[in-house]
Amino acid sequence: MEAIQPTPEGRFSNTFLRLKKKLERAVGSAIADFNMIEDGDTVLVCVSGGKDSYSLLSILLALRERAPVDFRLVAMNLDQKQPGFPADVLPSYFEQLGVEYRIVTEDTYTIVKEKIPAGKTTCSLCSRLRRGIIYRTAREVGATKIALGHHRDDMIETLFLNMFFGGRLKAMPPKLVSDDGEHVVIRPLAYCAESDIARFARAMQYPIIPCNLCGSQENAQRRQIKQMLQGWASEFPGRIESICTAMQQVVPSHLADRHLFDFAGLTRGAQVDEGDTVFDPPELPSAGAAQPVTLRLTSDR
Repeated sequence: MEAIQPTPEGRFSNTFLRLKKKLERAVGSAIADFNMIEDGDTVLVCVSGGKDSYSLLSILLALRERAPVDFRLVAMNLDQKQPGFPADVLPSYFEQLGVEYRIVTEDTYTIVKEKIPAGKTTCSLCSRLRRGIIYRTAREVGATKIALGHHRDDMIETLFLNMFFGGRLKAMPPKLVSDDGEHVVIRPLAYCAESDIARFARAMQYPIIPCNLCGSQENAQRRQIKQMLQGWASEFPGRIESICTAMQQVVPSHLADRHLFDFAGLTRGAQVDEGDTVFDPPELPSAGAAQPVTLRLTSDR
């Protein structure tokens, strides 16, 4: 993989500029495809200090400069009072950017450590606590959208986690409404590969802040899925892109969910998606061949 570094004069290489354009086009496409940001929106951008959220904020700031709609960005960081957390890093970074921001301080660290036994995964409780605080902050700043830094790989990993360990065909949606109906959550990096974001973040030299709440804990199931997908990406180029495309082209009549399709009421003469192909062999590429990629990048925004 080609490294990206600024030139001695401080300019970025053409390789970096191509990567930047690629990511901005992908984010612009996701915003357009799912109507994530509309004219007059206030978007609360959650910035944890990791590569994904830094990149999300940078790309949204760049797109706002040439977007056909006017929207406000407010960066937010939740200081969870983790031991050793460098509380000055993000305020300084936000001020350097000139972006409006809100630092929220809540001692969720102590709560999680008190409630979760040693050695157990803390992510679930930590996530619930963060979610409540983010929703409260969104109300306080008048945010109409909440932007999270989950990317394409996060969404695909979640799909397989639910399939393998939860028995559900479910992933992270690019856009959702909170349970109380009050908040719209968006994931503008939905079309962006983690490897591209990592290269972009290294070139941008963001002041990365690691999550020390759980020692950068990663549950065993997600680690297994990540390794599986990385192996596929290496051995079968195009497979991950094909999975991403498949998530956008669901055919309910050819699955088995009785709530999505009325199998019981299906009778002669009915028309269904893609017709009767039950006796036809699937048209798949030969083993090892690249999967077809039809991911839409329809707007430079």
